[in-house]
Amino acid sequence: MNKSTWFDETTNTSLIDDKAQKLGPFLAAMADGKIDDAEVKSQEARLVSLMKEVEPMLNPDQHAKVTQLLVELTAYDLMQTLHAIHAARPKTKFVG
Repeated sequence: MNKSTWFDETTNTSLIDDKAQKLGPFLAAMADGKIDDAEVKSQEARLVSLMKEVEPMLNPDQHAKVTQLLVELTAYDLMQTLHAIHAARPKTKFVG
């Protein structure tokens, strides 16, 4: 199996978002333009299952690095989401 790269080597940008947006379950969940509780729980179950599969394969040093990677990725996703929400807010205040 060929190793898939995590970033574009010319721009040094992450390819993870691109890969996520091509996932079948993600596409199905986004089809109606909204994410419901069941879709979030389903994604969480897939994530936990994969984490349980991969975790035992890692030696302690790899485990520490992958844990750090997951934490940083989660922080990045949260920051990016909050930034997008803030950027989408109206720039003026209603004065009534």
